[in-house]
Amino acid sequence: MKINFKLLVLSLALTGGLVGCKNSGSNYKNTSRATGWKINDGEGGFEYNTNFKEQETAPGLVFIEGGTFTMGKVQDDIMHDWNNTPTQQHVQSFYMDETEVTNLMYLEYLDWLKKVFPPGTPMYENIYTGALPDTMVWRNRLGYNEVMTDNYLRHPAYANYPVVGVNWVQAVQFSEWRTDRVNELQLEQEGYIAEGTKNQVMAGDVGGTFSTGTYLMNPNTAYGGNIDSLQGRKKNEEDSTNVYAKLTSGVILPGYRLPTEAEWEYAAIAIVGNREYNNVRGRKKYPWEGEYTRSSKKSAKGDQLANFKQGKGDYGGIAGWSDDGADITAEVKSYPPNDFGLYDMAGNVAEWVADVYRPIVDDEANDFNYYRGNIYTKTAINDDGTVEVLNPDQVVYDTLPNGKVIAKNLPGEVVNTPLTEKDTYLRPNFSKSDNRNYRDGDQSSSRYFNRFYQEGEQSDESNTRKMYNSPKHKIETDAEGNMVLEYDKSNRRTTLIGDDVRVYKGGSWRDRAYWLDPAQRRYLPQYMATDYIGFRCAMSRVGSKAKKKRKRPRG
Repeated sequence: MKINFKLLVLSLALTGGLVGCKNSGSNYKNTSRATGWKINDGEGGFEYNTNFKEQETAPGLVFIEGGTFTMGKVQDDIMHDWNNTPTQQHVQSFYMDETEVTNLMYLEYLDWLKKVFPPGTPMYENIYTGALPDTMVWRNRLGYNEVMTDNYLRHPAYANYPVVGVNWVQAVQFSEWRTDRVNELQLEQEGYIAEGTKNQVMAGDVGGTFSTGTYLMNPNTAYGGNIDSLQGRKKNEEDSTNVYAKLTSGVILPGYRLPTEAEWEYAAIAIVGNREYNNVRGRKKYPWEGEYTRSSKKSAKGDQLANFKQGKGDYGGIAGWSDDGADITAEVKSYPPNDFGLYDMAGNVAEWVADVYRPIVDDEANDFNYYRGNIYTKTAINDDGTVEVLNPDQVVYDTLPNGKVIAKNLPGEVVNTPLTEKDTYLRPNFSKSDNRNYRDGDQSSSRYFNRFYQEGEQSDESNTRKMYNSPKHKIETDAEGNMVLEYDKSNRRTTLIGDDVRVYKGGSWRDRAYWLDPAQRRYLPQYMATDYIGFRCAMSRVGSKAKKKRKRPRG
């Protein structure tokens, strides 16, 4: 009898493989490798999205693969402020808006606020007005710009122009609103929320709004506690009363936010365009390749690559082919994108980033996802152990130093509180809630520093002698409800830098070419707005660094 040894070996290998898989359970994605129990059993137990592949690219965003780069100046420091000394940094992969946030995008936000929180209701009056851009930023003592003051924000002619007159606080709040609206749509599309719910909210037919944080922490309180009546098709599929998406469902996207300074600069310079396989050739002065602001390509030779001020009294050039096509801002996508596919990372408008400004980037303390501005908080818990959520009739307002009243927390949002000493006890990575002043030389580098003072116990006199002691202007309300302006007239103030001063990056239509270098950094108090600063949003990436597995090129 002949035996086919090849066939026998193959059959034994297959049998052994099947037995091995059965015993280990490692190849069954719905079987736990820890316990052998079933995941997503349908009869209870642990539920998890085992089919998740990778993060979906949210509306308006472009994927930016992270990496290492030299953050800081790449040209002469003619300003002599020494605030962009080169440091090597690593940035994780993230997403960034393809363009700056436009007037049309911001108007959608204002429209939602106006419909959901009508300004005519006294309790909601300052929600809408607090979000309005300052259109008077266009005015100049010796200039006639009323056409922009009256039309720039709302007229369709400027719909796709970058929004301006927005301060840093307003930009952050727009990002938070955008997060909730996008996740609300995600849940509707996935069947967790009934179709058309978002429109019912705007019509005032629901009794509450959607907040991503509230939905994840305490879904029963979403939509003013009416979420059970708004369940989508998932309710019928799961045959359960309470069907909510969790973080483990993989449906909820990370929040929109302002990019960090390191992220913005990395995305703007786009050294990925200088890469040839594993080699990087040369450095880049601008978001595009080359040392000049005009195109060298044959099809567009001589065209300006950005919208900026070319000289004194020259905001666009001589009318005709040599013109850059704009005297104020320009419509987004008017100029070529950089190698990441991002538009207007130089020129048009400068952009707010998340960081608190300090003259030095402290790479000795951290060279991974660098960011100054962390204020760590925790979710407030009620006496009964539930998460504290603002009721539909609760709004928390804040008055900025310039008198603008903004909504700090909207109805339906989770309440957060600063971390306590108990929360940070014996932690090696941070020791307090507010870390904006970490290693910035604020007290210990001052010749007036007294090491026996405890933080929070220092007198006003000692606070005016700190290194970063910007003026503290105040606005108070008298007994009759009138605002009383209190300017800080102290002659002991030595700087304009403080904890409410934020970085903005990139040149604008008002700036010379020097400021187009992505390494340049400037600052402005977070409550101020101008006609040349806008913003764009970013979003963190969860999961893999790259979207595709790299294949080594064939030699």
